[in-house]
Amino acid sequence: MPTSRQIEVLMIEDDPGDVDLMKEGLLNAKVAVNISVALNGEDAMSYLKKEGKYSGAPTPDLIFLDLNLPKKDGREVLKEVKSEKGLRHIPVIVVTTSDAEQDILRSYDLGANSYVTKPVGFGEFVKVVNTIEDFWFTIVKLPPK
Repeated sequence: MPTSRQIEVLMIEDDPGDVDLMKEGLLNAKVAVNISVALNGEDAMSYLKKEGKYSGAPTPDLIFLDLNLPKKDGREVLKEVKSEKGLRHIPVIVVTTSDAEQDILRSYDLGANSYVTKPVGFGEFVKVVNTIEDFWFTIVKLPPK
């Protein structure tokens, strides 16, 4: 699905190192990507609902969500996103360190569109990000704005 419009990505991640790795992996994306970052679950929901300082925030085409977040857990964010009529159409990719079966099952039960365990090394992390990018930005047709 090559597209001429910019893909808006909201990364909900509290680890600055993982934010940098994700951005690095998307740096050479085949499409134009704008990445916004929310460092905790409360900010993420304010961003998505365009509240306060986020009143002019773009609606993301895709959300990368860590499960272990301060203030509001990623599972709560996922549940809230998928229960909001104006947000539930946005694909959510859980990208987390947990490979626990209960986290995987719960994430899919709550409406996650995919679940990816973060790799440890830089090379593997970038490879995973590139694979996500190839699939979600070039193969999948994202919902229209």
